[in-house]
Parts: sequence; C-alpha cells; structure tokens
Amino acid sequence: MKKKVIILGAGLVGKAMAIDLSSKYEVTSCDVNEEALNFLQKKYQIATNKIDLSVCENIEEAVKDADLVVNAMPGFMGFKTLKHIILAKKNVVDISFFPEDPFELDELARNNNVTAIMDAGVAPGMSNIICGFHNKRMKVSDFKCYVGGLPKVRELPFEYKAPFSPVDVIQEYIRPARFVRNNKLITKEPLTDREYLNFDKVGTLDAFNTDGIRTLYKTMEIPNIIEKTMRYPRTMDYIQMLKDTGFFSEEEIEINGVKIKPLDLTSKLLVDKWKLNEKEEDITVMRIIVEGTENDVPIKYIYNLYDEYNKKTETISMARTTGYTCTAIANLVLENKFNRKGLIPPEFVGENEDNFNFILDYLKEREVIYLKENSEW
Repeated sequence: MKKKVIILGAGLVGKAMAIDLSSKYEVTSCDVNEEALNFLQKKYQIATNKIDLSVCENIEEAVKDADLVVNAMPGFMGFKTLKHIILAKKNVVDISFFPEDPFELDELARNNNVTAIMDAGVAPGMSNIICGFHNKRMKVSDFKCYVGGLPKVRELPFEYKAPFSPVDVIQEYIRPARFVRNNKLITKEPLTDREYLNFDKVGTLDAFNTDGIRTLYKTMEIPNIIEKTMRYPRTMDYIQMLKDTGFFSEEEIEINGVKIKPLDLTSKLLVDKWKLNEKEEDITVMRIIVEGTENDVPIKYIYNLYDEYNKKTETISMARTTGYTCTAIANLVLENKFNRKGLIPPEFVGENEDNFNFILDYLKEREVIYLKENSEW
C-alpha cells in the first residue's frame, strides 16, 4: 500500500510537489483555491480537498490520515499551520518560511514524537544542507550564499516577477537582515552592502543583505555567515525608492476618512505587475561559497546553480528548485532514512553523507544541477 502524503497549499510550488510525489505516493492536495485543485485533479488524477486552512480545526482534520504532511502555506500562515500539524502528531516537511522563531516548536515536536523539518527549499534549504554537510567535515571559517529568482525576460520598470505572494517578497525588503561576522550576530537594514556578481548565461546581478541565514547562526559555529538576495541591477533602485517613500509601511494612514496600511495597498497593486504569466519563463541563480580548512589544509568549495523554467513540464524554476528539494527530503522521511525527532533545520539533514548525496542525485534526476568546484589555497 502506498504511503499517504497530504500537501497543504496548491500554489505554484505546492502543485509541483504534488505532481512529483504522486509518482510514488498517494497524494492529496489541500487548498481553498478550486481552480488550482481542479488542475491537479483533471490533469494528474491527484486527490484534492477544498478546505479553508486558515481555520485551525481544519488543519488537523485535513492531515488526519497522512503518513507525511508538506506545509506549503504562505509565510504569514506557516507557523500556526506547522504547530497544528505537530499537534496532530504528523511528521512534516515545511517550506512556508515563516518569520517566527521555529525552535519555539521544538519541545512540542519532541513531546509529540514528530519529525518537523522546516525551511526545506532552495535558500533557505539547499544552502543550509550544503553548509551542514561541510561543517561536519571541515572547520568552516566563511559561509556565503547568493541567491535570486528572476524572470528570464527583463521588463521595465522592475525587471522582476514573483513566483509567490508579493507580501512575502516585500518582507525580504523590510525585515532586518541578520548575519554573522567574527562570531558576532550583526543586524542591519535590508538592501544594504550591495555588491555585483557575474554569472554565465545571466551577466551582472546586484546582491544585497536580506534576512536569509535563518537558523544557521544558532546551529553552526561558523565565524562568518551571510546570505544575500540577487536581482537585476536596476530593480533595487525602484525598490529602494518605494521603501523610502513609505509604500512598505505597516503603519496605518488615513485617506478621505478611510484607514489603510500602505503595505496592503502596495501589495495589491504589485500582484499583477509581479505575477508570472502563464508559461512565462523564470530562472534561479545561486552561488554558495564555503571556505575553511580540511585536514589542516586551507580549502574553498564553490557551488553554482543555474536553473530555468521547464518547457516540457511547464514548471517554473523556483517551483523546481524549491519544491524538489522539499520532495527529496520528504522521500528521506517517508523511507525512514531520516527520523530524528523535534524541530529540524535542513543543515541537520545535510550532515549525513548518504542523505546529502541522495538529495543531490534526486535533484540531478530532475535536471536541477549543482556544479561544485574546489581548490586548495
């Protein structure tokens, strides 16, 4: 009998994961969006459940028969959803990237004998997995991650499209950015410390501080850790202008007697501007640099990822790179190759060499390829 996987959320990434896992497991996709569910049901014969997951009681009802749950809800709903999955005593792999401290749920997960793996995407996610793998085998002094999800065709003014909610994207631009420098946790405004990197097939990209290191500053004893988001160079000039003018503010203002949050208005206006159109192509670009000593020899490892929209399956790159990392980890849990209990960040999954290689191979089979180079100094 096939194991049962319940996926909460049928957005672009949620759909890709449902399709991927359905080749091996019995999958049910849950969402309030009937159109998204109909697509999965009619084209792939995947079971669906139209349900309002903003209601806490509905979460536990939706997952009651699951062998594993995948949480693909938006970030603002992620923490609450994960908590109720754990209360239902279900193992879970999570890509909601919620802003709350995940370790608040560690004791709850342990007490319920639950494996709860969070941030199981591309970055955070695969970046953490690579960090955990090398940190277990060498003395890492510096870990850097540069990552960007971009439209393949650049269109003014923003030269950007969002494969997920504009609210979640804007959070990257307003949430204070944390990084580790000389063993100290530093907090700075996002969009700062801009630098330029060159990539084959893409050209020059603009990298800037965002709050992307997530759990690494707590779990990895590495002196220097930083993650930067990348965009096409002109994008950040427009974003900085919107931010400086107050369009991202969450403080209510009054217009003609009506109180609104500028952020709510901005998000509403940007939904169509940033929305990927049907079959519109996107790319994911990532570079990870791991420096330190291995067997007392100074060494540097560099991982480069370039991934494109898949025309054959009509799957956007961000769904492929994020979703297939998650489904690889889901396979590890379902096949009992990873069963550690508690709230688990992805760097702990990467510490095991077999699991690390399994994830890389799983992604490679789906043409998501991390090219590695290393050099001794």
